[in-house]
Amino acid sequence: MFLLAHLSDPHLGPIPTPRLRELANKRGLGLINWYRKRHRHHRADALDAIVADMKAQAPDHIAVTGDLVNISLDEEFARAARWLDTLGKPQDVTLTPGNHDAYIRHAAGHAAEHWGDFMRGDPHPNPPPLAGEGREGAFPFVRRRGPLAIVALTTSLPTGPFMATGQLGGEQLARLAGILIALAREPAFRVVLIHHPPTHARSHYMKRLIDAPILRALLAEHGAELLLHGHDHEHRVHWLDGPRSRIPAVGVPSASAIVEGDDEPAAYNLFHIDGGPGAWQCEMVLRGLRAGHGGVTELKRERLR
Repeated sequence: MFLLAHLSDPHLGPIPTPRLRELANKRGLGLINWYRKRHRHHRADALDAIVADMKAQAPDHIAVTGDLVNISLDEEFARAARWLDTLGKPQDVTLTPGNHDAYIRHAAGHAAEHWGDFMRGDPHPNPPPLAGEGREGAFPFVRRRGPLAIVALTTSLPTGPFMATGQLGGEQLARLAGILIALAREPAFRVVLIHHPPTHARSHYMKRLIDAPILRALLAEHGAELLLHGHDHEHRVHWLDGPRSRIPAVGVPSASAIVEGDDEPAAYNLFHIDGGPGAWQCEMVLRGLRAGHGGVTELKRERLR
């Protein structure tokens, strides 16, 4: 059995004191929002509790689906790199960035610069066509861990004020199709990582994944065994069409959210994966904070496959 952990949207704080010239753009609005609301909602003690509990479960691998920083200041990326190092070694942690990790155009390449070791595919004698493996920051990339083939996508792109949309783009979608076709020939449990959800349940127009319908159509044709995402700060399981069976798309709350507030409190998911092609088994366990409980506890258990 392989144990995969998934957390997302830690929004590491506090925000470093910015220079005045760094606020002459969308960052200024983000900083105001941080001090008006978000700094009370995203707490280091909540995140520390989640990470400590996750490590106690001894997962074989950890998936992180973005939004490590808040307004993409240079120092935020450096701090997040140090946090990633405490989470695990690059070979044990796979990261895909979120919209806050490319908050403005100037910061678009910072995630790859600071966190590239966590966003690089494995060398492989027969890499999937067009996978882009070996290039730092290239997406999609593939990592093979036990029975898993982890396929990481990026929806992270700079957007205007009040916007939090994501986009994959035609080139990345074409590469993904080639990867999924190639992996279908292997005895692999395919796990797709993405920040924005592939559906629009809670995300309104300003927060959506622009080319989500194309991604869903691609998955319906070529398949995957599991899709993990963040962005919405809530636990949800949405079932996508696949070529032979439905694909669970699983979102998770922010890993640093306190119990009070509009969003769900901090949590993470564990996936117990066993079996083989045609007979995969996957059980999801949601662990997190809960009102009236002093620590991290099991919140839900569900068999996905």
